[in-house]
Amino acid sequence: MDHHRQMQDIQLARCSSQHHGSEAAVTARGDSAGGLEMCPALYLAASKGRAEEVMALLLQPRHGGVAQGHLDQVNGTWMVPHNGREVEGPGPGAGRAVQAPWAPPSQGPPDQRHGQCNISEVSAESNTVFHVAAEQGHDELIREVYLRFKESSLLSRRNSSQDTPLHCAARAGHAGAVTAIVQLLALDSILGCKNEAGDTALHLAARNGHGAAVEALVSAAAPELSSELNAAGVSPLYLAVMSKSVTAVKAIITTCSDASPVGPNKQNALHAAVFQISEMVDLVLKWKPALSGQCDVKGSSPLHLASSDGDRSIVSAIVRAAPPSTAFLKDSDGLSAIHVAARMGHHHVVEELISAWPDAAELRDGRGRTFLHAAAEKGHAPVISLAVKNPMLCGIVNAQDKDGNTALHLAVAAAASKGLAALLSAGDNVRVNIMNNDGYTPFDLAANSSSFLSMSSDLLLETESGKKERKKRDMRTSREDTWSKISLVVTLSAYGAQSCPQRQDHLNQWRGNDTTDWIRKTSNSLAVVAVLVATVAFSATFNVPGGYGDDGKAVLQAKTAYKFFIVFDSVAMTTSVVAVILIVYGKASGSWKSFILALHFMWVSMIGMIVAFWAALVAVMRRRTINIVIYEVIINGIYVLVLSIMILTKPASWISFVKFMFSSLLPERHHRRVARQYPFAGTYSRNYSVFVVTNILAYVGAFLALSKS
Repeated sequence: MDHHRQMQDIQLARCSSQHHGSEAAVTARGDSAGGLEMCPALYLAASKGRAEEVMALLLQPRHGGVAQGHLDQVNGTWMVPHNGREVEGPGPGAGRAVQAPWAPPSQGPPDQRHGQCNISEVSAESNTVFHVAAEQGHDELIREVYLRFKESSLLSRRNSSQDTPLHCAARAGHAGAVTAIVQLLALDSILGCKNEAGDTALHLAARNGHGAAVEALVSAAAPELSSELNAAGVSPLYLAVMSKSVTAVKAIITTCSDASPVGPNKQNALHAAVFQISEMVDLVLKWKPALSGQCDVKGSSPLHLASSDGDRSIVSAIVRAAPPSTAFLKDSDGLSAIHVAARMGHHHVVEELISAWPDAAELRDGRGRTFLHAAAEKGHAPVISLAVKNPMLCGIVNAQDKDGNTALHLAVAAAASKGLAALLSAGDNVRVNIMNNDGYTPFDLAANSSSFLSMSSDLLLETESGKKERKKRDMRTSREDTWSKISLVVTLSAYGAQSCPQRQDHLNQWRGNDTTDWIRKTSNSLAVVAVLVATVAFSATFNVPGGYGDDGKAVLQAKTAYKFFIVFDSVAMTTSVVAVILIVYGKASGSWKSFILALHFMWVSMIGMIVAFWAALVAVMRRRTINIVIYEVIINGIYVLVLSIMILTKPASWISFVKFMFSSLLPERHHRRVARQYPFAGTYSRNYSVFVVTNILAYVGAFLALSKS
């Protein structure tokens, strides 16, 4: 057997020399690599891992592009001409039986264009046989080809992207191929090779989250390999964290204690880990707790990023491992982690930070604002409630920033109704009439508030540019801003907020001019709706349920349901006609009060039409079960409809609204000033009260009508 093996090696050496001698006859590629064009059959065989077919293509001798010898179909051996007769020669497998799964070149027409296959041939992107096999994970093919040809230079050769076969295997995650290449070369230099992007094989395996390939590389590599950075300045550990591969991260930090955690923009692996699972954070923190105190180019620590994301478990993991100084780190804008959490509305994170470091609540940003200012500016009611309900934090409730603004100022300026209500829920602990450096109270800012614009410093400055900006902004104010302003005025007035001392004849009265424009634009459409309701109600009297008898009277006139049908149909008819008249008059005279009154009548007409329709159905039904179903549908449907509309149109919270309505009845000078400066707010609140009463009466009427039918 040994003698036979030696003969095979001699034959392989001869074949190899024949290959090199015939390279001049092989077509060369015009690329930068100057490699030989790879035979398509060789490429396919290598990509599919057919070792015997690859060896047959590489070892088969040719002459003038025609194969010498043929396959003996009986014995399965390669026969070549020798001294006028055929003998067994060094063909594919060197005398071994050729199996059927691959098609030997002799069974088909030879590739006349290509000529003889060569181990040095490359593909379009300069990939060798080793590149192709490594990318597909054919480690056995890699071993066999390498042991036959002993071409170590090809195993470390680079393609057009400067990738070695090891790069290809690592990128695809084939741990077996990675191990095979490392074992065959037994050189550390191949492990440190970098491609065009500056990536080592470890970078590629880590980026794609191939834990097994990473384990194979770090177990064979020198420790300093894990500290290598690519052209973007990113370490393999950072890439492994980004790939969400816990296995890859464990392999690097357990094998290489000095691995680099560096990422882009001065971030580290913990910056990336906070957006992954908590296990990843625990791994990195256990490996190097000091990473929690490192900041990126914007001054953001991993705790800043975790606080912005809002995952309490991640924040808790950092809090447990990080030193207290981590909570006091500020970014380039002067924001600490608790400011970031408050800006994003993550009240659980704020609670976690305060529980761990109580004095973190005192931190101020670059503008002198606490986390309560940050939450109020964004209108995050849960964070505000957390602050005002904590007795330990009572000192920051009325804290002023460098411009003299309290959290209440910012909530009003941002038109954050929910945040405002949360602040005022603190009761006497909140001072509603504190003036800022410009002499404005929160109530003064209500007219300039906007739900679309966050408050900036120049919003409160009474400069010419500020006046022009406010004028432009008021021109594009939407109806949403109108309802927000109404809510602010009603809520602040309910809690006794006042404006700064000023002459009353200098007040800019806010009447809701944008609402007047909206009324003028929509009056035509509402008039059409009112006319349609009147038409339906009028025609219903000629098509009563049950029809008319021979005497001209309604057949079902004795039924209670029929009587309710007549009543509600009459109500719908009358109120819709009145609504049309009021809309026409309001548009002609420009009276928005007429329009509001028309809305009330039109709403009553629509409710009356709905109830009349269901009363007609009940009148013609005989089975009581059907009546019960209709009764439930009508009552519950009207209840949901009325409740939804009441909630959507209420000017403030129920508590604030009730307090405002009762306080407006008292003869106090403050409420007179409110009515003088914000007449539209009071008018809207009174009309809303009428709307609520109307809906309650409609619901009660429907309930009585259907329950007695």
